[in-house]
Amino acid sequence: MNQKEDLTENPALIYNAEMTTLIDQFNRRIDYVRLSVTDRCDLRCFYCMPEAFKDFEEPEHWLSFDEIERLIRVFSELGVKRVRLTGGEPLVRKNLPVLAQRLSALPLLDDLSLSTNATRLAKQAEALRDSGITRINVSLDTLKPAVFKRITKGKLEKVLDGLMVAKQVGLMPIKINMVVMKGINDQEVEDMVEFCIEHGFTLRFIETMPVGDTGREAQDQFVDLRDVRRRLEQRFDLVPGAVPGAGPARYVQVQGTGVNIGFITPISQHFCETCNRVRIAVDGSLYLCLGQEHSVSLRPIMRSGVSDDELKQVIKAAIDIKPERHEFNEKPQQVLRFMSMTGG
Repeated sequence: MNQKEDLTENPALIYNAEMTTLIDQFNRRIDYVRLSVTDRCDLRCFYCMPEAFKDFEEPEHWLSFDEIERLIRVFSELGVKRVRLTGGEPLVRKNLPVLAQRLSALPLLDDLSLSTNATRLAKQAEALRDSGITRINVSLDTLKPAVFKRITKGKLEKVLDGLMVAKQVGLMPIKINMVVMKGINDQEVEDMVEFCIEHGFTLRFIETMPVGDTGREAQDQFVDLRDVRRRLEQRFDLVPGAVPGAGPARYVQVQGTGVNIGFITPISQHFCETCNRVRIAVDGSLYLCLGQEHSVSLRPIMRSGVSDDELKQVIKAAIDIKPERHEFNEKPQQVLRFMSMTGG
C-alpha cells in the first residue's frame, strides 16, 4: 500500500471482526501502541524538528480525549496490552494526566507509560503518578548545559529538575534515552552510565535514524553502538541484563549495581523481525512502521460514525499491510515526515 489508503473502499482487506488478536503477515503479534497526543514540542532537537518549524497539525484535527479513549479501548480488545503516550512533547497537551487516568482505567490494558523530554515534569510528576502512568522514558542526550543548548535550544536544568522530582515522588522506573552523536556527545557515554548508576535509572543508547530531513542531516554524526559497547566493556564489568517490556533494546547490566544499559540499533543491527508495535499520530494517522510511509487515516473513519466492529476491521486490515522491515540503509531518503510527527 502506498502512503495512505482508504481501507473501507477495499472489501478484500476487511477481516473477520470476531478475531481478537492482531497478527501481521509475518506472524508478529502487535500488542503495543505508541500514541502521540501532540506534534508540538518546547525543545528543538536538531535531529528531530527544524528550529523554525511551524507546520503543526491544526487542533481540530487532533484526536479528542474521547476519541483517544475509544480508539485505545478498541485496540485493547484486539489484544494490545501496552500503550505509551508520546509527542512531540506530550506534557504540552493540556490536562494530560486526565487522559492518562482514563486510559489506565481500561480493563484490558496492562501498562501505560510516557515518553517525555522532562522540561515540564517537575510540575506534573505527582499527578502523572496518580493517574496510572507506570513508568517513564526521558530523552537526555547530554549532562553538559552548553551541549544540551546546542542539541535542543533548551535548558538542561529543567530536565534534571524534572527527573529528580519524578524520582522523589516514586514515578519509577525511569529510562534515560540518549541518542549518541559523533563529535557532539559521544565522549559522554561513560558519564551518562555513572549518572544512571547514581540515580538508579535504566540507560538506553540510541543510534541516529534518517527520519525526515533533520534525521538525514544527523547521519553525519552517526555512531555505531557496537563500538560504544566495546568502549564501555573497557571500564565497566558488563553482564547479560534484562528489562521487562524491553522492546528493541539489547541489554547488559553493570555488575553489582542493578543498572541496565540498553542498545537500540536500528541501523547497525535492525530488530524488525520482533517488531510488535504501531504508532498513532496526533491526527489519528496509524503508522505501521517508523521507517516506512505506510499509514491509514483513522480520524475520518471514526468521525464518520462507524461502529467499534467496523473500526476493528479497518485496524486489522491495516496490520496486514505492516511492512516486514524498514529500509533506513537502502533508502535513507524514503521517510519524509519528521520524527516529531510520527508518535515517538
